[in-house]
Amino acid sequence: MFGRKKKILLAPVDDSDNGSSQPRLSPRSPSEAIKPSMAPPPPPKLRRRRRGMLSLLSGLLTLLVAVAIAGIFGFSMLQQEVTADGPLQSDKVVVIPRNTGTGEIAQILKQEGVIEQPLLFQAYAYMNRQRGQLKAGEFQFKAGTSVEEAIDTLIQGRAILHTVSVPEGLTSEQVLARLYEHEILTGDVTETPREGSLLPDTYKFERGTTRQQIINTMQAAQRQAIEQIWQRRSPELPIKSPQELVILASIVEKETGRADERTRVAGVFINRLMKRMRLQSDPTIVYGLVGGKGTLGRGILRSEIEAATPYNTYVIEGLPPGPIANPGRAALEAVANPSRTKDLYFVADGSGGHAFAETYEQHQRNVARWRQIEKSRPAPETNDVDRVAPEGEQTSVTPGLRGAANAQPAGGRPGRGFDASEGTEKDPLKNKSFDLTKPKNVPALQQP
Repeated sequence: MFGRKKKILLAPVDDSDNGSSQPRLSPRSPSEAIKPSMAPPPPPKLRRRRRGMLSLLSGLLTLLVAVAIAGIFGFSMLQQEVTADGPLQSDKVVVIPRNTGTGEIAQILKQEGVIEQPLLFQAYAYMNRQRGQLKAGEFQFKAGTSVEEAIDTLIQGRAILHTVSVPEGLTSEQVLARLYEHEILTGDVTETPREGSLLPDTYKFERGTTRQQIINTMQAAQRQAIEQIWQRRSPELPIKSPQELVILASIVEKETGRADERTRVAGVFINRLMKRMRLQSDPTIVYGLVGGKGTLGRGILRSEIEAATPYNTYVIEGLPPGPIANPGRAALEAVANPSRTKDLYFVADGSGGHAFAETYEQHQRNVARWRQIEKSRPAPETNDVDRVAPEGEQTSVTPGLRGAANAQPAGGRPGRGFDASEGTEKDPLKNKSFDLTKPKNVPALQQP
């Protein structure tokens, strides 16, 4: 009988060492022959997690895109609304009081017809808050002003500016009178400013500004101007302090209103101070008599020339104790750097200017020439207000800077003094048709 044959499995054997390219079979155990050779599959749970994350991210991205599209659309609609023309039919001035909130401002603009949608105004103002806060003041809104333009106007503070002009040569009381005449300014001034402490100029301000604020601004401007001018003054000046500079500048300011004469007039006074001569300036007599009122409203009497007051430079030597007005920047500059001449006198020349002289003899000839001009005129001119008037046809006059003025009545005695500057229609402080800094513009006053 034949026995059961056993099956023998052969495994390939590497014959690389003997140079043969055919694999050889080697015996392998049955257990090794039946063992399967398979790669492990990927875990299914991990695949499900990835799909969930991708779905979430995709949903969020879709939502963001939708929100962005909605935002762009909404912003474009908002821009269209805020840039559309408003209901205002013509230009209008609107006052926004101080300490007014955004909601109250929106209601004011709606009541004034500038906008139609207060909530839209508030929302857009909130969106633009990084540009600045809405400001109070007096604003002009043009016809058809949009919400965006209204907010831009209030943020940038383009408020309406008013002006108040203070001419050179006014006293502090006269300056206050002008400020109180201004209808836009509010409030009272605590006290009359010190004479010479205000810088005459044109000042701009917004509605709601007080008179005291204007005074403070004028005083600050004067301090700054004096500091700058004092630093560049001529070293040869017989002026010892900025206050003395202001005092002499106030006299120059009252003596001439012509820009081309200021430095020469200042030079005359500087020369007289250097020679220890009395200044003999007519405006100082007036200030010594009426103080801050500023003007007599008539010619100066002979008795008043000799009246001993602290300001009368016909009597005192050197400078008066304080300014007689508020000088402007040009007068301050003229005193700080006067003309280098030998002039010691000047008198009116009939053309609105003055004739200057180095000697008293030359001055007398100039005075005589001025008298001839006065005689040839059909009626007395009004430029002799607040000026010295020599008596009759005398040939010797007081050696004052101004020399002759109006002729006096027959007999060589001056007429009775008449000052109509108080309580009448011709009160210089109330009359707005002339400038107090130019005496020739003051109306003629008749004796009662």
